[in-house]
Amino acid sequence: MRNKVTMTVDGLEISVPAGTTVLDACLDNGIYIPNLCHLDGMEHPPASCRLCLVEVDGMRGPVTSCTLAAVDGMVVHTNTDEVRELQKLAFRMLVSCNQGNCRVCMANKRCDLQQIAKFLHLPLRTKQMRHIPKDVPEVLTDHPCIVYEPNKCVLCGRCVYVCERRGNPFSLSFANRGFNTIVTFFGSEAEGVEDACRDCRACVDICPVGALSFADERERHLRLVEAGKGRRKAG
Repeated sequence: MRNKVTMTVDGLEISVPAGTTVLDACLDNGIYIPNLCHLDGMEHPPASCRLCLVEVDGMRGPVTSCTLAAVDGMVVHTNTDEVRELQKLAFRMLVSCNQGNCRVCMANKRCDLQQIAKFLHLPLRTKQMRHIPKDVPEVLTDHPCIVYEPNKCVLCGRCVYVCERRGNPFSLSFANRGFNTIVTFFGSEAEGVEDACRDCRACVDICPVGALSFADERERHLRLVEAGKGRRKAG
C-alpha cells in the first residue's frame, strides 16, 4: 500500500501522505486557498464557509477542497475564473451580515477575514450586497469570563469543535436557526467553569475573527484603543 500520493496543483507537482485532503495538501505546500471553517484533524469538515473551492479535472464544477481526499494523479486548479467568482460571492455573503469594527477589534491585523479580503482583492464592506443586520444582541456575557460578539461571528464552528473535543460537561454549541444562529455556552453556570476555560483558551485562540474574547482582556484592549484615540486628538 502506498503511503504517498502525487498530484498536480496549478501546474506544480506535489506529494502528500495518502488520506490528506486537497486543502491540507495545498496549504502544506505553500498554496493558499481561502478557508474559515477548516481545522487540522477534522474527520468531517463542515465545508460551511464555501471559500475553499477548487476545480479538479474530471469532476463537474468546483468542489470544496476540505472534504476532498487527494488521489494519485489528481489535477487541481485553485485559481480559475469560476472558482474566484464563487469565492468572492461567498465572501460577500459573509461580510454582508458582519458588523465588526476592525479599528477596535482584538483580532485586527490577525483576522482571517482581513487576510481573505486581501487575497481576493475585496473590501470588507461592499456596496454590491446590502448589509443585513442580525436579530441578536451586540454582546453576550452569559459566560463567567468569556464575551461573545454575535455580529462578528462567521459561524465557522471552530470554537464548537475544539470545545467538544475537550470532553468537559460544559461546552459551546449552536443555538437558533438560519440567519440568527449563534454560539451559546451550555453548562457555563457549573462550578469551576471559569478556571477551566481560562486554563484552556482553545475557543478564544481558535476564533478567526475575534468574536470570542476574555472579558478582562477585551476591556483592557478597549481602554488602550480609547487612550490611543485621545493621544491622536491631542497631537
